[in-house]
Amino acid sequence: MRGAGACGHPEGVGIGLVVVDDNPAFADIARVLLERQGQHVLGVAGTSAEAVELVAELRPDVVLVDLMLGDESGLDLARVLAGDGSRDAPVVILISACPYDDIAELIAASPAAGFLPKAELSSEAIRQIVVSSGRLSADGNRA
Repeated sequence: MRGAGACGHPEGVGIGLVVVDDNPAFADIARVLLERQGQHVLGVAGTSAEAVELVAELRPDVVLVDLMLGDESGLDLARVLAGDGSRDAPVVILISACPYDDIAELIAASPAAGFLPKAELSSEAIRQIVVSSGRLSADGNRA
């Protein structure tokens, strides 16, 4: 588990994110990409247990969860993180190298706010999902 230091972020400046992926190389690439695009990657976790601990500690706005976490299920983790869907829970976005059509039913049955193929991961794509979830207004302020 790797934190990014300070756990807060100023209003109107980026979305606080946690990346959960069992592939450290991808997680590091995602962190660099999203930080270059103005987001605040608060931490990275490689397992469900690390993710639950990190999310409780850092309270991010968004958690990107790999659908396949080694021997663990990203869908199960998404259910834990989303909880009862309260406004205190982070927005969970599933990510995967699998094409959407191959996993559409799984995603539809999950509590995740959306899905992003890893190849399409970007700050703007995340922002669009968060806005459509009602947790962020179109002007970038928290709803």
